[in-house]
Amino acid sequence: MTATVEGSKATGGVAKAGLQRADFVTPSDKPPQRLFVPGPTDVHPAALAAQEAPMIGHRSAELESLFGKCSEQLQQLYHTRARVFTVAASGSGLQEAAIRNAVGGQVINFVNGAFSQRWHDVSVGCGKEAIAVEAAWCTAVKPAQVEEALLAALADGPVDAITVVHNETSTGVASPVDAIAACVRRVSPETLILVDAVSSFSGVKLPFDEWGLDLLLTSSQKALAVPPGLAFAAVSDRLMARAATVSGRGWYFDFLQLEKYRQRSTTPATPAISLLRALSVQLDRIFAEGLEARYARHAFCGQLSRDWAAANGFGLMAERGYESDTVTTVENRRGVDVGALNRFLGTRGMQIADGYGPYKGKAFRIGHMGEVWPSDLERLYAAIEAFAGGAE
Repeated sequence: MTATVEGSKATGGVAKAGLQRADFVTPSDKPPQRLFVPGPTDVHPAALAAQEAPMIGHRSAELESLFGKCSEQLQQLYHTRARVFTVAASGSGLQEAAIRNAVGGQVINFVNGAFSQRWHDVSVGCGKEAIAVEAAWCTAVKPAQVEEALLAALADGPVDAITVVHNETSTGVASPVDAIAACVRRVSPETLILVDAVSSFSGVKLPFDEWGLDLLLTSSQKALAVPPGLAFAAVSDRLMARAATVSGRGWYFDFLQLEKYRQRSTTPATPAISLLRALSVQLDRIFAEGLEARYARHAFCGQLSRDWAAANGFGLMAERGYESDTVTTVENRRGVDVGALNRFLGTRGMQIADGYGPYKGKAFRIGHMGEVWPSDLERLYAAIEAFAGGAE
């Protein structure tokens, strides 16, 4: 059974949510989606082509204009008046930058998957007093757990920061960052709130200022649908004030130095000029689609994937009510050989991701972010059903 039309068993949930299939017509200039992995994602041909332009000087007025334009658009995408740093790195690089700049004493790392675990590993690697507070994989970090951990740690002194991953790419779970932030501000107002939104930013609305966050990081190759190699972080004034008191910030990721150069619309080190050009084109495309329309498309695709899985004999790994709108982790209840499925999908120009870590073979992940539209998912569903039906 494949979901292809509104009103089918697999689209009931999105219909109830007020989202209509007819509202999401694939753009005529979009090629068929190949990658249904949770990053890197397919890049639109116009953004890819932008990288072919000749090089320019990295201290030129042309570069400053390009950098400044992207920075302003990123601020709008972050829903913030705060600074947004752009660096040539992966999201993991900005996990390290956040720890080096924000933490002099205790940091609580909330761990509910592989990438939140990485942030704890980064904290330990930076020599910080890092406390790992674990939630079961496939479940969300919740305010009650945050409050309990904060109160316990505060007995030993101030807590400089907490870290939490909004959208855990390894499991497809989205934690309630808005409620977590409100909890931190109530229990320990001086504690900074550091959030990783690598696989959700620009696919889900994350209003930095409204939620009172101190750092929200992401990278280029996920929902932004830009080639890998750039990372971005919105950073609050109070984190900047904290950074001025923290030693060992390093050089490449020193927020004070990044800010000095950002004010001149440039970076301390040579920027990734070709990637900035791709970013500029893609940001124009994002705003042409419209932010609210883009968020709605990702929400539709997320619900469509969950409904399809439930209607076709699979299950869902994510805790109910905390499912991601950019990554769906499907429980492999039908015992499909995921490796063989991917080889079959490859013959049709598509690829999904196996389950992560302990869920390898027991689940598979469908990325529906960036340039993915409902028609792309319908094509994927049909192919999975063609394979699964023939294998059974």
